[in-house]
Amino acid sequence: MTTATAPALATYAVDPAHSEATFTVRHLITKVRGRFAEFEGTIGFDAEDPTRSTVAFTIKAASIDTNQKDRDAHLRSADFFEVEKYPTITFTSTGITASGDGAYAVTGHFTIRDVTQAITLPVTYLGTAKDPWGNQRIAFEAETTINRKEYGLMWNAALETGGFLVGDEVKIALSIQAVPAQS
Repeated sequence: MTTATAPALATYAVDPAHSEATFTVRHLITKVRGRFAEFEGTIGFDAEDPTRSTVAFTIKAASIDTNQKDRDAHLRSADFFEVEKYPTITFTSTGITASGDGAYAVTGHFTIRDVTQAITLPVTYLGTAKDPWGNQRIAFEAETTINRKEYGLMWNAALETGGFLVGDEVKIALSIQAVPAQS
């Protein structure tokens, strides 16, 4: 009697030098763009059936960078991320479904300030390639929009003309390259 076993997931580590985690939010009448400079992640990838794959991603909240020192200090404070108390932002997948050619819906738990929400990220699998040094790479892109208030990021200032200084909707974009994890 033979039993079929599922192929093992190949474990990849996010390459932060060739990846980015960025965001955009309305500020007054324009948009502020920023990024997180420090993050890490692991992808358990099944090339035969990507829906069996797994993702775990951690961002160091203190690495926020909007190219403006005073604003970044405010974003690290208790008004926003409170990085001393809540040093990380995390995403852990709970399921993946195919949604088209190379497109997947990756559902998981997204946590900011110890507030966890279930979200679904539309992810595009960009494929695999070998870099000039012979390293195998896989790549993905994802974009989603969250409401920052659902994660306890409540600070705002009323404008004398009506409305508020900072928008509630935050667009998040990820561009990820990963390499086989070292054992």
